[in-house]
Amino acid sequence: MEGDIANMGQYIGAGLATIGLGGAGIGVGHVAGNYLAGALRNPAAAAEQQATLFIGIAFAEALGIFSFLVALLLLFAV
Repeated sequence: MEGDIANMGQYIGAGLATIGLGGAGIGVGHVAGNYLAGALRNPAAAAEQQATLFIGIAFAEALGIFSFLVALLLLFAV
């Protein structure tokens, strides 16, 4: 009985940790959408903002990968 409750806690914790993956997808969508909105307003400045686009996407994806890592640690290491 105690082992079942511990396993249930692991699965619930891992499920809650994967919410960050959805947040990363939403974040990438916002970064790309705002870049496109700015590029359509001022096409001449789009090339200068491309590095900022990639940095924003990288940060959003890093948070998603971190939440996935936390989920895996909760499933297999705890």
